[in-house]
Amino acid sequence: MANRRDSRIEPSFEGSPGAKSSDGFSVSEEDRVVPRTRKSAAKGKSAKAKSRGRGRDRNRRGLLGIATRLVYWCFVLCIWGGIAVAGIVVYYGAKMPAATTWSIPDRAPNIKIVSVDGGLIANRGMSGGEAVGLHEMSPYIPEAVVAIEDRRFYSHFGIDPIGLSRAMVTNLIGRHFSQGGSTLTQQLAKNLFLTPDRTLERKVQEVLLALWLEHKHTKDQILEMYLNRVYFGSGAYGVEAASRRYFGKSARDVSLSEAALLAGLLKAPSRLSPARDPKAAEERAQLVLAAMREEGKISDKEYKTALSAPATRAPSYWTGSENYVADTVMDELPDLIGDVRGDIVINTTVDLNLQKLAEQSIRRLIDESGKKLNVTQGALVSIDDSGAVRAMVGGYDYSTSQFDRASEARRQPGSAFKPFVYMAALEAGRTPDSLRNDAPIKIGKWTPDNYGGKYYGKVTLATALAKSLNSVAAQLTMEVGPDAVVEAAHRMGIQSDLQANTSIALGTSEVTPLELTSAYVPFANGGYKPDIHFIQRITTAAGKVLYENNGGSAPRVIKADIVGMMNSMMTGTVEVGTAKKAAFNWPSAGKTGTSQNSRDAWFVGYTANLTTGVWFGNDDGSAMKKVTGGALPAQAWHEFMVAAHEGVPVRPLPGTWKSTPSDTIVPDEIPSADASQPPPAPPAAVGQSQPVAQAPAPARPVRTAQPAETVDAGGFDMPSDSGSTASIKHPVPPGNVGGPTKKRQTSILDILGGG
Repeated sequence: MANRRDSRIEPSFEGSPGAKSSDGFSVSEEDRVVPRTRKSAAKGKSAKAKSRGRGRDRNRRGLLGIATRLVYWCFVLCIWGGIAVAGIVVYYGAKMPAATTWSIPDRAPNIKIVSVDGGLIANRGMSGGEAVGLHEMSPYIPEAVVAIEDRRFYSHFGIDPIGLSRAMVTNLIGRHFSQGGSTLTQQLAKNLFLTPDRTLERKVQEVLLALWLEHKHTKDQILEMYLNRVYFGSGAYGVEAASRRYFGKSARDVSLSEAALLAGLLKAPSRLSPARDPKAAEERAQLVLAAMREEGKISDKEYKTALSAPATRAPSYWTGSENYVADTVMDELPDLIGDVRGDIVINTTVDLNLQKLAEQSIRRLIDESGKKLNVTQGALVSIDDSGAVRAMVGGYDYSTSQFDRASEARRQPGSAFKPFVYMAALEAGRTPDSLRNDAPIKIGKWTPDNYGGKYYGKVTLATALAKSLNSVAAQLTMEVGPDAVVEAAHRMGIQSDLQANTSIALGTSEVTPLELTSAYVPFANGGYKPDIHFIQRITTAAGKVLYENNGGSAPRVIKADIVGMMNSMMTGTVEVGTAKKAAFNWPSAGKTGTSQNSRDAWFVGYTANLTTGVWFGNDDGSAMKKVTGGALPAQAWHEFMVAAHEGVPVRPLPGTWKSTPSDTIVPDEIPSADASQPPPAPPAAVGQSQPVAQAPAPARPVRTAQPAETVDAGGFDMPSDSGSTASIKHPVPPGNVGGPTKKRQTSILDILGGG
């Protein structure tokens, strides 16, 4: 048994570590239980590590698969996108004429603008410029244009992918159009063949035409054509016309600083014109010089010299206020006939003799009184009963400022806005003989005082309008509601946004002289609103009629009896009211206006022949010195209208109205002087009067006010012409006024395509 047991026990090997048992045998370390357990744990750890490795491999393979699929689908989308783009190009390309019919005009078309009697107002288009070869003009001009407009012009193939990508990224980040990606070749293609429409079709066609131009012509030929056709502002097309317009010299003699100014205009020719904004033009020219230095076109020394000697503008090239008319005509032209392809003649409605008379009157009054009264600018608009503009002066001197104050400047009309208040009141049932209590009133926290705190007690509406009493105008606005006043003004022809608040009674919403004058025309022609227009006919040089204004039918906007009542009341303004200086030997009517602190002075008046509006003020809005609507504006109006009516048979104003005792309101029906809660009276529809309920009363004489020392305060602290220094304790607070800002709508095409 012992041997059998011994045979099961393996002897220890010599040299192996172990412990000797009691019966003489030894056990190796490997035979123990603990080492075997450690081996098992090590194997477990190894299995876990392998499992984690396999997980990481699976993750890597998953990410790689996602990336692979992403690349695949991007590739697929690119293919389909390319097919879509190709389809669009083919579609719009097929709509274009055959390339064999494309030809480049020899020169830009000339636009001849003439007066109603055939006199020359202006030539636009080439503007006296001739085509100048690239080798003939100053070398600084093409270098400046390429540096600022298309620095890769000589390396791209008509389209600049780098510039287009940059513009797209910038526009997308900024979320609006701020940079253009069009090359000079694309711009030339657009100017030569396409309309200015911002559409996908036009953009595709522009690219195709640019590629065609690059194929048919050299880079120098393309640049030469571009420089001889592009618009440089102030009516100058082509570099030669622009050089003569701004510097009084040929493009051959232009200096570095002058070339930089010309190149800078291309971004925004009208806005950056040195004739309009010299400071903006010079700032842009400095950017051009910096770009030229960066591109290595000029040295540091030339750069510093040009900065220290900026371009000197010619004192005048075009003079005469008729150029304000020419600018307006050019703005309207695209909407009437589209793109101009050949020489045309535009027959305007302007009488050149009246235009000269208007300009002389405005300039003479400013020359005589400008320094003394702090007046630097004036504007005049005259419109006949058909809506034809017979004269328009947009400022003191066109050669020094091309900003058209007649059609572009929005200013507060003051009391010249009151006729629309009274018109709304008459349409709601009031009459010129209706009585109101001219006394201090309080509307919320606003007290619309009369000038100097002087009041007249019970007065008729006719007297209140003639004397421009602010408290009565405010009462009427509260009675009919500000919305009714705004509706009446818009119906008559005001286009600017108007704030429907009580202070609108005193003309706190801004309007232009052109629209305010046009809104008085229905009073002069019997209640009809005509289309205001400058252009009568457009023909080709050969006489083919491209456009003609046939007048059409003017809608009635005021009922005949309302016209009669308004004309009866506003006649008093000229005969006994604030515009006595305007009176002459024709039946006339109108309204003066003066805004706060005499910043604006107006008179808009009319006969049965012409409606004329006059404005005086300063571009920076600074106050004049005691200038009211009854002063300079009424004088200018008088001078112009006397000359305009010379030899014309006298005609009465349209409409009639006679005062009757039954129209008088008895004292207990006069609204309270505290108009904080006046009885509302909804406005009537056009031509539908709503008579105010009146108790029968015996006929009694109407109390009339004595002439005031100052009668055209316009609702503000306004000194009189007599030099009174009385002040108003509660001037009208400034309202949220002004017309809408015109902003060009930015499309996704602008953002992605860079213009």
